[in-house]
Order: sequence, then C-alpha cells, then structure tokens
Amino acid sequence: MSVATDRPGSGKISRQIVLPWGKSLSMAINSLRIRFFRSLVTTFSLVLAIAFLGFTLTGSVVARELFRLHGEAALPLLTSAGYAVDAAGHGLSAGAKELWLIALSLLVCTVGIVNAQLMSVTERFREIGIMKCLGALDRIILRLFLLEALIVGVVGSGAGALLGLAASLAASLLHYAALDFSGLNLLPLLAQAGKAWATGVGLSLLGVLYPAILAAKLQPIIVMREEH
Repeated sequence: MSVATDRPGSGKISRQIVLPWGKSLSMAINSLRIRFFRSLVTTFSLVLAIAFLGFTLTGSVVARELFRLHGEAALPLLTSAGYAVDAAGHGLSAGAKELWLIALSLLVCTVGIVNAQLMSVTERFREIGIMKCLGALDRIILRLFLLEALIVGVVGSGAGALLGLAASLAASLLHYAALDFSGLNLLPLLAQAGKAWATGVGLSLLGVLYPAILAAKLQPIIVMREEH
C-alpha cells in the first residue's frame, strides 16, 4: 500500500491509502496460498456444487439432441429418464424429475458456495483487524476478499463445469447406449457448461459479499477481541 499526501504549504493535510490492483491480486493469491488447505476445501465444495448443476443442465441438452436425431425411436429411453414430448410434438419439455433436479442443484450450489465463503471470511476477523490497524480502508479489504472469491470461483467453477459435462456425457452414453451419438451437436453442451461456470462465479462473489462488507465495517478494536 502507498500513501498519497498533498504538497507542503498547500493549506490542506490529507492522507489517502492506495493499493494498486496488481498488488491486490498478488495479495489475494498469496492469501490463498497461505491457506492452501482451507482454500482447497472451499474450492472442492464449489467444484461439487457446480458439477451437479452442470451435470443436470448438460444432461437435458443431450436428451433434446438425441430426440432431435432419432425422434420417436429415442422416446422410450427419454421417457424413462423423466422427459416428455412437448405439446407440439417437436421437442422435449422439462418433466417433473428434471425440474426437481435443476432446483435441487441450484439450491445445493447456492448453499455450498455461501457457506464456504462465509467460513472463509469469518475465520479471518483477527487478520482484518490487523489490516485495519495498519491503515487499510474498508474498500481495500472488500476488494481483497472479492478477488479471492473471484479466483476460487473461476477455478472451482471451471473444474466443476468440465466435470459435470464429462459425467453427463458418460452417463448418457451408458443410459442411451442403444442410440447413435455420432450426430450430437456439442455447442449446446458447451453453452450449458458455460452457464454453470458463470453461475458458480456469480454465486462465489455474491456469497462473499455480505460477510466481507460486515467484516470490513467492524471497528479494529472490536474485531481484535473476536474469538474464532
């Protein structure tokens, strides 16, 4: 952090603590490295949550692609998997099973990410107090936590989205083994995997926002007295 002051004799005395974005990113990465195992647990919970979401989303796309390729021939297998033909008869509609899976995956994803980020912030109240005693502003502390959450979100959500996509393709190959996958369009699958990845990144930032704001606004003497 650097301190900027007005010129001598200007008639004003002010102090502004400036932390460049490059230095902020370096501090966030170093903090994750120091807490490697805690960061690993947080990242792993994010990977599992996004993998579940990605598995559900991409599985639905695989089913729709197979119906597009094979039509009525694929209907018995798709129906047994919980899908139904829409009213027009030209595609699949989300059955109750699919809707429940998507709702459950979003719930698991949200709870897992928020809980992991909340633990990550609350266990560091004493560190926050030391930083504030050294002159760190609220926005600097908030920026550091958001950068850490962003790094964990990008890495963990990316790994989870790829894992969910791979698991979905493997499960589909096993469940729909009687059908031909040669004409399957992979672009919709990648789009759904990207949607799961973006959801994980967004929830990572949202999950850390409230506890980080709460921690950043605490008075240093109060934070230093906290026992965690």
